[in-house]
Amino acid sequence: MSSLKPVYVTQPYLPPLDDFIPYLKEIWDNKVLTNGGPFHQQLERALCTYLKIDHVSLFSNGTLGLITALQALRVTGEVITTPYSFVATAHSLIWHGNKPVFVDIEPITLNMDPTKIEAAITSKTTAIMPVHCYGNPCDVEAIKRIADNYNLRVIYDACHAFGVEDRGTSILKQGDLAVVSFHATKVFNTFEGGAIICPDAETKQRIDHLKNFGFVDELTVIAPGINGKMSEINAAFGLLQLKHMDFVFRRRSEIDFAYRKGLDNIEGIHCLPQIASDVKNFSYFPILIKSDYSLSRDQLYDKLKEFGINARRYFYPLISQFPMYRGLPSADSKNLPIATQASREVLCLPIYPALSEFDQQRIIDVIGKGCA
Repeated sequence: MSSLKPVYVTQPYLPPLDDFIPYLKEIWDNKVLTNGGPFHQQLERALCTYLKIDHVSLFSNGTLGLITALQALRVTGEVITTPYSFVATAHSLIWHGNKPVFVDIEPITLNMDPTKIEAAITSKTTAIMPVHCYGNPCDVEAIKRIADNYNLRVIYDACHAFGVEDRGTSILKQGDLAVVSFHATKVFNTFEGGAIICPDAETKQRIDHLKNFGFVDELTVIAPGINGKMSEINAAFGLLQLKHMDFVFRRRSEIDFAYRKGLDNIEGIHCLPQIASDVKNFSYFPILIKSDYSLSRDQLYDKLKEFGINARRYFYPLISQFPMYRGLPSADSKNLPIATQASREVLCLPIYPALSEFDQQRIIDVIGKGCA
């Protein structure tokens, strides 16, 4: 067992504590802790500028953002989605009273396969919820064509896709709505948090009402909204962290490059290809452990752990394999061969700005030695 400090898949980037103190003092002095306070409003404006978007509504987490997006668009019935994601994607549908319908993924991007969508559409289908997996853009044009043909809404689970741009524009502008996560493990975080990217001011206003119990004013409630508001402390941390994002993205890109170079000639280790996009965020570094590697995926997972390296089987099991979903006809693994194979092979390696060259080389060396 290694005595070295453990290494995790991801760790939050934490700016110097002294830089955060003035924000806390201002919150203390103005005595506004939540309910759309000054820092909340500042962060919304700052994110619009940084992400090159027009309207954003902050949330206390991404899951509440997904649920509220469904409510804002009045989505009913069945929603086509991917089994290869974090459980919050499908959970949001259940919470809103929708039925998830799973379709398989593409073998290259591990995103929803657009060619599988039409066969899953029924008279009860009202929306599609794809995921920009690992921050790699979905085939948004193909999905839009299908949605337009069948008059379906598109809500992107863009929780991995902060800062990603494709064809000259933010990927967060795609679909009717897009939801991002600012959880502590994400490239940009507010400890806990999230946001809905809105296409216009009217939609943002409706979403802002819904995340505050449906209140319009002190005496008027227009819908059964939820408490999804972001606190001033979370917003303040987001403003501070936003100042460091150029460094964060640069460092993550360096780690991504070093992994690809170090793992390139190891038989049975397959790095997902770089997906063409204008701006990447390098939010994860997944590898696929193929049958010609000396260990199984789970054996390598255990071997890394022996050296204090905590990789993650992300995403395993598939959402469709959990008890609350596996009874659905669309959850049958025979319908999801690519997703099933990927979930059995995937291993996400540590990637975060504070990962040292020494620790990254340790990870590469352990993988290179295999069971030797």
